[in-house]
Amino acid sequence: MDTLIQQVINGLVLGSLYALIALGYTMVYGVLNLINFAHGDVLMVGALAALSAVGALHSAWPGLPGWSLLLLGIAAAIPVCVALSLVIERVAYRPLRNAPRLAPLITAIGVSILIQTMAMLIWGRNYLTFPALLPEAPIHLGNATVTLTKLAVIGLAAITMASLLWLVHRTRLGRAMRAVSENPRVASLMGVDPDSVIALTFAIGAALAAIAGVMLEATYSVAHFYMGFVPGLKAFTAAVLGGIGNIAGAMVGGIVLGLIESLGAGYIGDLTGGVFGSNYQDVFAFIVLCTVLILRPSGLLGERVADRP
Repeated sequence: MDTLIQQVINGLVLGSLYALIALGYTMVYGVLNLINFAHGDVLMVGALAALSAVGALHSAWPGLPGWSLLLLGIAAAIPVCVALSLVIERVAYRPLRNAPRLAPLITAIGVSILIQTMAMLIWGRNYLTFPALLPEAPIHLGNATVTLTKLAVIGLAAITMASLLWLVHRTRLGRAMRAVSENPRVASLMGVDPDSVIALTFAIGAALAAIAGVMLEATYSVAHFYMGFVPGLKAFTAAVLGGIGNIAGAMVGGIVLGLIESLGAGYIGDLTGGVFGSNYQDVFAFIVLCTVLILRPSGLLGERVADRP
């Protein structure tokens, strides 16, 4: 039972991170019918920007508490990610908005490679260590343990996702986003500026990626110019699992995928004598993706985005 609790805790932490990243994918797809494969690299830039900001602040004010540095790191990462995402939308995606769907997809892959190369030139090829800003003393739940950083990941993800649901379903901006999602031309006739709504959608998704990137490096204490690629693919899998274009589906998909990975790596690893243990954890995400695409392409909660003429 204690092992099960430990695996569930680890799965919730992973799932919270995947859900935060998946929300960026699903919001852009819901409004623009575009898979932004550069989203994971926006996360990476935010994580590295936060690392640089935390290092500079710690050198300037050594007495700052760890939680302050963490919040300031997130505050530094968000505008960097938002600015980068707005540039990507304006330069790479907006000119191709009426192009065949393959064109923006190829562009997204090219933008991803470009961002990785620029990050490598700025921060280098080596793995960088993110300092432990929160106390690492384990909190015991029976024989299972959890750190304050992991609890912060789960709590921050829950607050962020609840705030996003409120934004989409209870505000004028949310109504505008849903209107553009249904039909941008009709929305423009009703006084909505689709370009502004799409840009704000990219900005919100980038802010979520920034939060996820900082918490990802805080959890694993490492940052790298390639760190956004695999989490980005897994978050895309989570979005597809929950129903691409569906915000609640992205949340559910992220949590489910995190639990599948954690429980799969633990229990299947034990059953196979370690052959399919934690070293093969990434395999489970893509098994889930193939299974969903074959059996239920619309995802667990279905797709609520109408086909556009």
